[in-house]
Amino acid sequence: MAGRDIGESLLTVGEVANLMRVSNMTVYRLIKSGQLAAVRVGKNYRIRRRDLERYLEERAVRVEEDEER
Repeated sequence: MAGRDIGESLLTVGEVANLMRVSNMTVYRLIKSGQLAAVRVGKNYRIRRRDLERYLEERAVRVEEDEER
């Protein structure tokens, strides 16, 4: 199981922040709160691309048009 994760794309906190258009601190808060899964590498965090995609998909909002207009 762990073997298939090897070679998977890992993103830095800065890369995730840039992709999400938020600050690094926001990404750290998401990690600390458990909302965004991350791997600790030494003193730094790495985020799997699939974990970022899952986080974003879980929070996607579907906007429905008001039919009465």
